Parts: sequence; C-alpha cells; structure tokens
Amino acid sequence: MGDPATRRPSIVVQRDFVSHVPEYHRRRSLSIQQQSDSVDIGTSLSEFWAGIAIQEESPRAVKVGIAVHDGTYSVDFAVHRISLDDDQEKDENSDWIADHLITQLSVYRKEHVCKILGAGILLDLHKKSPSLCSRLWLELDMVPIVVESNPVLQVQRISKNVPKLLNNVDEIADSAARKCLALYAPTKQPRLAISYRNQVEVDLAGMIQLTTLDDYEKSVRPPTWRAVQKYVKDVVDRKLRIVFFSATPQGGGVALMRHALLRFLDLQGVNVEWFVPKPRPDVFRITKTNHNILQGVVPPDVRATDGHLAKIKQWIIDNAERYWLGEEGPLRAPEEGGADVVIIDDPQMPELIPIARKMSPERPIIFRSHIEVRDDLVREDGSAAQHVWRNMWSSIKQADIFLSHPVRSFVPNDVRKETLGWLPATTDWLDGLNKTMDEWDLQYYFHVLRQTCQAQGIPQLAYPQRGFFTQIARFDPSKGIPDVIESYAKFCKLMKDEPKRNIQQLVLCGHSSVDDPDGSLIYDQTMNLILRHHPDLIEDIVVVRLGPSDQILNAIMSLCTVALQLSTREGFEVKVSEALHKGKPVIATLAGGIPLQVEHGKSGFLVRRGDHDAVAQHLYDLVNDYDLYERMSEYAMTHVSDEVQTVGNALSWLYLASSLAGGKTLKPNERWINDMAREAAGEPYEDGEPRLPRHLST
Repeated sequence: MGDPATRRPSIVVQRDFVSHVPEYHRRRSLSIQQQSDSVDIGTSLSEFWAGIAIQEESPRAVKVGIAVHDGTYSVDFAVHRISLDDDQEKDENSDWIADHLITQLSVYRKEHVCKILGAGILLDLHKKSPSLCSRLWLELDMVPIVVESNPVLQVQRISKNVPKLLNNVDEIADSAARKCLALYAPTKQPRLAISYRNQVEVDLAGMIQLTTLDDYEKSVRPPTWRAVQKYVKDVVDRKLRIVFFSATPQGGGVALMRHALLRFLDLQGVNVEWFVPKPRPDVFRITKTNHNILQGVVPPDVRATDGHLAKIKQWIIDNAERYWLGEEGPLRAPEEGGADVVIIDDPQMPELIPIARKMSPERPIIFRSHIEVRDDLVREDGSAAQHVWRNMWSSIKQADIFLSHPVRSFVPNDVRKETLGWLPATTDWLDGLNKTMDEWDLQYYFHVLRQTCQAQGIPQLAYPQRGFFTQIARFDPSKGIPDVIESYAKFCKLMKDEPKRNIQQLVLCGHSSVDDPDGSLIYDQTMNLILRHHPDLIEDIVVVRLGPSDQILNAIMSLCTVALQLSTREGFEVKVSEALHKGKPVIATLAGGIPLQVEHGKSGFLVRRGDHDAVAQHLYDLVNDYDLYERMSEYAMTHVSDEVQTVGNALSWLYLASSLAGGKTLKPNERWINDMAREAAGEPYEDGEPRLPRHLST
C-alpha cells in the first residue's frame, strides 16, 4: 500500500483546457516579470471568472469540472477524474481535492497570463472539500462564492422532453461561473448586499467563504483563542441576539471592522446582525462637520445649528420607525423578538439609544465612540464643540457602557468612570487589506494602480527602479497630509547628492466613504500644495484616490519601504498596526492612539506634530542604515498584539454580551475590556505576551 503520507490520488484527465494564449504574448508577459528590476512593475492580465463543480461517480471516485468565463462567454473548461483512497481519513481526501484544484488553477493563470477574480464553488464541492474556498482566497486571491446547482429547474424551463438532470459536470461548473459573475458589480468587486430592514448581509449573506476557523486560530496566540471559545459557547448556548448599528456599510474603519467581526462570528454560530440607516448626503455633511468640530480641526466660526442637529435626530427616528421597530425588529424588546444586546457603533447615531431604552428599559445598550472628543473644547462655554456634545450626550448618557479608543483625553468628563471601558480599533490579518499575496497578484494590482494613475492624470509609480514611502489614509483634514509632503520635501533635500533612482517616491492614497464629503476638497488642496510649493517634486509624489479594492492598498503596503502616519488628530488608526504586521517601520505622530502601537526606536519612530525635520531624518536613516531597517522590520513583524486583530476584537464583544445580557451588570471603571475578558475566562496575559501599553490610556 505504501506510506499513507506519500500516497497521492490517481488523476485521469478526461478533458483538459484547450485554449491557448499566443506564445509571443505569454513570453513577453513573463519576460516583463523576470526583468522587473529594470522596468515598471505591473503586468496586464486578462480578467476571468471560474466555476468549479464536483460529481461523485462512486464512493472512491469523483469528477471535478472547471469552467473559465471572460465576463461575456465561457472560454474554456476541463474535467478530471480523481480516485480517492478508502484508507485515508475524510479530511485527507478533501485536501487532495483542494490540492489538485489549486494546482490546476495556478498553472492555468500563468499559462494563460490571466487573473481569475472570483470562482463559483458548487455547494456539494464546498461540503466535500471545506478548505478549498479559503485556500483559493489566501493562496490565489480568488473570491470564492458558494452557489447551489438546480439542474431540475433549469431543464424544466427548457423542455419537458429532455432528461430531468444535467449530468455533465462541465455544464454545472459553467453554471457556477455564471452565477458567480452575476454577483459582481461593475467595479469588478462582489456586490454589497443590503437586505430587509437595511441589514448588512456580510459576504453576500455567507455565500462568500473567505476563511475557516482553523485560519483564525492560527492567526492568534493560544490564550486568546481559548478565551474566545469560552464566550462563544455561552453566547450560543443562551441563544443571544447581538445587534450592531452604524452609519455606513462600506468605506470606513467601522465598516471594515464589522465585516470582519461578523464573518468570524458567523463561522462560530453566533447570532449577530448589523444594520445601517438609509443614507442621506445632506445629513452626512452635517455629521462630518460635527466630527471635525469635536476634534477641533475646523475654523472657529464653523458651527452646527439647532436645525442641523434636529435634522440628524429626525433622520434616525425615521429609520428606526421604518426599519427597526416593526414586528421582531432589532429594537423591539427581547421578549418580542428584538435584540438582547444593542450596540450603537457610531457617534452619528446616538439618537437610537433613547429609542432602544424606551422599547426595553432593562436591555443592555453599549455606545462606542471611535473619534476624539476634545474635552477642553467641550468645556468651553458657548463653543461649537460644547453645543454638539451636549446634544449627543443627552442620548449617550442613557447607555450602560461607554467604549472609547484607549486615550483618556478622548473622553469628556461627563462620562461616568464606572461606565467607561477601553476598546481599540482592529483589523483582520486574513482580509484583502492584510493577507499575504504572491508576486503574480502583486503585479496585477500594481498594473491596476498604474491604470488608475493614468486615468487620473497623475505621475506613475516608478517601483521597482525606485522605492517608495506611503501614507494610506482618507483625504481628511486631520490626517496631516501637508506635513507628509513637507517632511518628504526635506528628505529629498537630505538626499540631494544621490542619483534619482536612490530617492524614494511618496505615495498618498486611500479609499473614500459615502459619509465623508471632505475627500475631494482635501485632495484638491493636496494637489495645489504640491503644484505651488514643490513643483520640483511633481513627478515624485503620487497622490491617488483609489476604488474599492482592498488588495491595491495591500500591494502598496506590502512593497513600500516605510509607512507614515502623520495625523494631527487621530482616533486609533489601526493602519499603523497593519504596517507593522507586514514588517514596515512606521514613522508617526504622537496623536491619539498611535503611540500605543509604535514602540519608539524599536518598531518605528514617534514624532511631534509638525516636526518635519525629525521625520525627514528618520526617513534618511531608515533608507541608508540597512541594519537599523532590518532590526526594526523584524521587531515590528513579531510584536503586534492580538488585541488589534479580529479574534481579539471578538473576544471583547463576546465578553460584553455574555456579561450584560439577561439583567447582569458590568462596570468597566476605565479598564481595558480585553483585560477583563481574559481574566474572566481564566486566561490572563502571560509575561512577554505582546499587548498594547496600558499606562498610555490615562
């Protein structure tokens, strides 16, 4: 029989792919990649979608079909027969299937010089090989969408005289490819799904399967995982319904965190939902202005009128009455089918708190503030900040728990100490922003970036002939973009005697959000600053607003030399931890929660706001001192806390729900929720385990 570890399944190719890319085109594309140190990185790849299906021929054999679709027509297919091993465990056979399909698709994309954006995976195949979807996502950067086959219905629509089942696995695979394609938007991204009651259906209500629980377990340290499982069991056993409310379903940090959190909790079987209001651009203009007022980044004469504040309140009331107060709606009392725990996850929506309190006086309500609220401005009599805050506080004070980024100066003195807990923003190591991508996919996204720059009429990134620094952030008045440009200009002066190829470029980029109307204004101000004050750097600074593809930002962060975050005002800015996780030294300001993430002199450098000379010198040192760079890169990569990752975030939310639901009480008393959760689970932090510094939160 042979060693089970070395046995492989028998593969019979019943029909192989027959389409071919012209040999000249293929050789030319591969040649460009191999010469990437002498030409601009970025390969033009044909964009395809795939469908993958499976049929059992016998208990020991399956047929798999792979169909390839170009967005208009099917262009190719293959059918392979895989003989399985009765002596092998079920998981090993399923791994064989996944291994074979991953290999076939990997070879296909290189032979055909293409990028397969997504794949329709037949439900039967997903059950047979549960690891396939996450491997397609993590290894080949393909979005796997699980679809069902309904051949009987399809046949009945055609004719009553044909057989009742379609037995050809290639036809079923082709159907899966078309179903996958139908779920894509013109942006070549899966559509955002908003369903009944304006509920955000994360990952197309679970049709997209990016990860497995094994993937998440490997992404954190064992104590974190054990603590999470304790609270998962309690929340699931008690059948708790947990509901989040926030202003937007996509485009900002809150939305990114919620997509990641619900993706993970859905795999755990937790009943958690997320609702958003119907968007109103005029209201978003007001809420963004209020945000800037509370941070102190607007001129003194900018104020929110009583009419503005009344408009926000009415917007929330209208949405609550229309979507969330009906039968079994999330704001109904728990005994009427409503949520057991209500979480208001956005300072734009505090007016929901009194509504939720009225519907169920004893139900726990959590309010999370993710912005800086300057207490000095709030306490100033007659100030614009005081006016906005008092309006918000009249609703917020009715919540049981007030969560804030772990910076004491972000929280006005009105907030009672016993209700206040610290909870940082988080990211996800397995999503499109952070996962590791291979060279093939990085080249594809750099080509997309190059096309975007060309379409916007801005300079091209010259990587790899020249390295580059980056700041990835919204075009927002608090992000310190002018400071980044001035610091870079000083760096270039320090490097004036070096040839151009040795001087890094600067990339300023970010996504936009529907509730952020400042983006275009700040972008224009940035371009004008470069044109008027640094015309000699026009070809060296790439300022680009990007579409909704997280992987483009991932590619930029993966290949940059140093990440910058020179915010003048900041909440937590988890983009800093994302850079550190990729081994990128970070130069950042002493603003908000940023100092909690960067260890000065170890994983990066912290500077005072507006200290352009210090930033320039640190950039110069990192570029010219190889040992310093490598030491910082290694330290950064290995010292990121689980707290800033999805599983660590889930731990805090599960602990809060478990501790508050059913009439229980909880008093954080200005403690980190993560610490409380770990201790209550019997998994306190161990010596040497990375965690964010606690002393900086007060």
